[in-house]
Amino acid sequence: MTKPRCGWVTNDPDYLAYHDYEWGVPCFDRQRLFEMLCLEGQQAGLSWITVLKKREAYRKAFYQFEPEKVAEISAETISTLLQSPELIRNKLKINSIINNAQALLAMEAKGENFVNFIWQTVSHQPILQSFDDYRLAPVSSPHSLYLSNALKKRGFKFIGPVICQAYMQACGLIIDHQVNCFKYSETNNSL
Repeated sequence: MTKPRCGWVTNDPDYLAYHDYEWGVPCFDRQRLFEMLCLEGQQAGLSWITVLKKREAYRKAFYQFEPEKVAEISAETISTLLQSPELIRNKLKINSIINNAQALLAMEAKGENFVNFIWQTVSHQPILQSFDDYRLAPVSSPHSLYLSNALKKRGFKFIGPVICQAYMQACGLIIDHQVNCFKYSETNNSL
C-alpha cells in the first residue's frame, strides 16, 4: 500500500526519496545548509525536480559544497561550468554559488556561526504548520523575508523571500507537510 504524501510529490523515485528522507527534516549541518541555499537559488524560475536531477552534478562541480573550496573557484573554471549540460547554465546563478561561499566565509570571519545564523530565524525551533492542501502553504513568510534581508545584508545572492521560504521548508526550519501526509504525523509526534 502506498503511503499518503504531500500533493506535490510525483512517483519519480528521486522525488519520493527527497520527500520521504530530506524535505522538512531539520538540518544542522553547515555544508548541507549551504548546499541547499545554493540549490534553491538555482531553482529560481524552474521546477525543483529539474535541480534535484542535477544535484549530483552540482555536488561534483562545486566540491560537495565545501564553502572554503567553492570560494576559490576561478574565472576559468566558471567558464567551463557554464558549458556543462549537467548544470543550469546561467552565469548569474553559477556566480551566485561562488559569491555565497565567499559571503558565508566573510560572516564567519566576523564571528557569526552560519548554522546558528540560519536557525536563529526560527528561534532554533522548527515551525510546524498544518495544511490540508500543499497549495495553501504560503510561498513566503515573515521568517523568510527576515532571512532574505539578513542574507542580502551579508552579501548573499539569489536569496529572495520565496527562495528562502523553499529553503526553510527543505531544511526543516518550516515544516509544511500536508496533514494527511505520513511525514506530518511522524514530525508532529517527534517535535
